[in-house]
Amino acid sequence: MDALVNFFRPHLLPLVYAVVIVALLPLLAGYIVLLERKIMADMQVRLGPMRVGPHGLLQPIADAVKLLIKEDIIPEGADVLIFWLAPLLSVTAAMLAMAALPFGPAFQIADLNIGLLFILGISSMGIFGIVLGGWASNSHYSLLGALRSAAQLVSYETAAGMAVVSGLLLAGTLSTRRIVELQAQQGVWYAFLAPVGFFVYLVASIAETNRAPFDLPEAESELVAGYMTEYSGFRWALYFLAEYTNMVVVGAIAATLFLGGWLRPFSGTRALDFLDYAPSLLMFLLGGYCFYRVPKQPVRVQGGVLAAVGLLCLALAGVLGAVLIPPLADTKAAVHGGFWFLLKVFLYIYVFMWLRFTFPRYRFDQLMRLGWHFLIPVAIVNVMGIGVALVLHWQWHWGLAPALVVTTVATLLVAAFLARVGERRQKPLVGET
Repeated sequence: MDALVNFFRPHLLPLVYAVVIVALLPLLAGYIVLLERKIMADMQVRLGPMRVGPHGLLQPIADAVKLLIKEDIIPEGADVLIFWLAPLLSVTAAMLAMAALPFGPAFQIADLNIGLLFILGISSMGIFGIVLGGWASNSHYSLLGALRSAAQLVSYETAAGMAVVSGLLLAGTLSTRRIVELQAQQGVWYAFLAPVGFFVYLVASIAETNRAPFDLPEAESELVAGYMTEYSGFRWALYFLAEYTNMVVVGAIAATLFLGGWLRPFSGTRALDFLDYAPSLLMFLLGGYCFYRVPKQPVRVQGGVLAAVGLLCLALAGVLGAVLIPPLADTKAAVHGGFWFLLKVFLYIYVFMWLRFTFPRYRFDQLMRLGWHFLIPVAIVNVMGIGVALVLHWQWHWGLAPALVVTTVATLLVAAFLARVGERRQKPLVGET
């Protein structure tokens, strides 16, 4: 019996983490959609979803039930087996990529020594779900959307991969946990050492997840809905679940590689240790704001729900504050680390939403020109610049920061030159002035 317990003990906690991710991620994706609709409504000076539940909080549940009972249609002439499996492939690849992501110092399914390579390789398989779904639908719109998506992902995954290499050169390891630990030891996030790489990854990750202004594979104005035109019911929802899961994945990669992972800002500066109180204070202020808004609600049930949210925020503030007490200090790194990591991921996702409601959709030729004529060359030059900076640091004993400043400035000059050349090459379409 003891041998059996010892065999399963190392695998039990990762199994629990995996179950938590698989169980909570669909619900989280639904409420990210609600948050996106609320943010869009706020930017457009309207309310957004308000009918289903207090403040529209039950809207994701209503959407899920509607999609479950909606008629499931398979086009005549479609490849039924592939039509069924394609959305599952996209969702499975997106969820499996989360296995090597550290959501805090105490929450990670598997700490692989090639963790980042595993994440990039598995998440790249999601393109097969899109391409196969478009091909199996027996529809010209779906096939065009799938081909667009394949061209777009190949283009921007190249740029994103080169941006990731810039961070790996600084870290010298593929282990996601070790990358965060090295940023803690060096006392600086890699977004500040490789700002060009971080910017390239940000833009490329927006295109990889088919988000506006790079949502050309879906392009309702041209392709109806692109690769998922012929999908209905819950299989249609699986593609959206894959998209929002991929948003969490790319946000987690950015947080791990460039933004210090679970580290709080200025974690290596003792004079700023008062920032340890920021999570508890933030949740306390959020709870106070909820109670401030309760009397202003037009319906009593909305006020009650807002008060419940306020109580939840105060409870979280208490938990985040309690771990600062010496008897519970051993749990501080795990609790606060998870808070800071999730905060960075959601801020990254908020940038996705902000850009969606700010910029118009690109034309497909503009999309490909941006990827191949600008982002990929800049990413390659950036990797070469970081390599030169490391040689100057190791062989010529330059300070790492001055060497990186010099090479980053050189990379920015190359980027400005490429942007200028791109403006000269760009020709207006027929009929444009």
